[in-house]
Amino acid sequence: MTTTREGTCRAEMAMVCLTDFEEYAKEHLSKATWDYYAAGADECCTRDDNLLAYKRIRLRPRILRDVSVCDTRTTVQGTEISFPVGIAPTAFHCLAWHEGEMATARATEAVNTCYITSTYSTCSVEEIAAAAPNGYRWFQLYVYRDRKLSESIIHRVEALGYKALVLTVDVPYTGKRRNDIRNQFKLPPHLKVKNFDGVFQEAAGPAGEEYGVPANTLDPSISWKDVYWLQSLTRLPIIIKGILTKEDAELAVEHGVQGIIVSNHGGRQLDGGPATIDALSEIVDTVQGRIEVYLDGGVRTGSDVLKAVALGAKCVFIGRPAVWGLAYKGEEGLKEVLHILNDEFRLSMALSGCRNVAEINRNLIQFSKL
Repeated sequence: MTTTREGTCRAEMAMVCLTDFEEYAKEHLSKATWDYYAAGADECCTRDDNLLAYKRIRLRPRILRDVSVCDTRTTVQGTEISFPVGIAPTAFHCLAWHEGEMATARATEAVNTCYITSTYSTCSVEEIAAAAPNGYRWFQLYVYRDRKLSESIIHRVEALGYKALVLTVDVPYTGKRRNDIRNQFKLPPHLKVKNFDGVFQEAAGPAGEEYGVPANTLDPSISWKDVYWLQSLTRLPIIIKGILTKEDAELAVEHGVQGIIVSNHGGRQLDGGPATIDALSEIVDTVQGRIEVYLDGGVRTGSDVLKAVALGAKCVFIGRPAVWGLAYKGEEGLKEVLHILNDEFRLSMALSGCRNVAEINRNLIQFSKL
């Protein structure tokens, strides 16, 4: 039996799809925590469209192709992963499960996929690396007004064996998330942004605190020249997260980055922007294979993964579903989420006539219905 947030008991339910984990998390997390994870900006149009856009895309399955063996493996930045789904950077995993990001790291290591660790983790980059020493990890970076903070964490993750830097570029300011404002969302006293433990011990000042750090910590003056600054600090590949247009995709290539994550921050920043799956094609067409293109936002089924890969994403990343898995059973819960997605992806591949990831291409997509 499990106990819900309202204190009622019910029999253990079978977890069949990602929506089951979402329902479990909604019932068992506190309202403020659930609202924080679920939040979109303003009216949540973009958040919701990230999901709805997949339902508008139709597949063109091929038959009689001998799909007795289907291989879901692929590579990102030259490293093999078990299937083209990784974990997107999401903050504060300890709100969902007591071991937080350490559980996330162990689950992704066990499944052999990529985990993008958030700057806003409730475990430190050192704790995460120690929890899963053989895991394949990238680190998501914000640029701070105090550039020394960003420099210091880059050197820490490089020394710890993180394999890429993911520069989030869509947060010069934090989007307006109405429920967080209504709930006056704050980290509980026993949790903190572990990577900056001791750095922000001075009072938050007149502007107060925002998501575990003093308000106005992020640098809104960040621009393309900062990509060169980052390249001068590290030899790690730099991947830009938050691109939604062909113009910015071209600029990213010109500035020598190694990858793009097509992302609208889960619909948490600018409301009214495109769903990421709708923005993907123009970016893939512009990049033309010069660098790898990834995507996050709205992926909930194996068929969603298939559609994104068919439209040119090398890999997709899941954010909220990872947190739901943690809320269910920590490391085991997240492994279950990833296994379900992998099984669904393999089945969708087979039913579409694709024996391996290389066979998935745009011929699979019915463009007339887009």
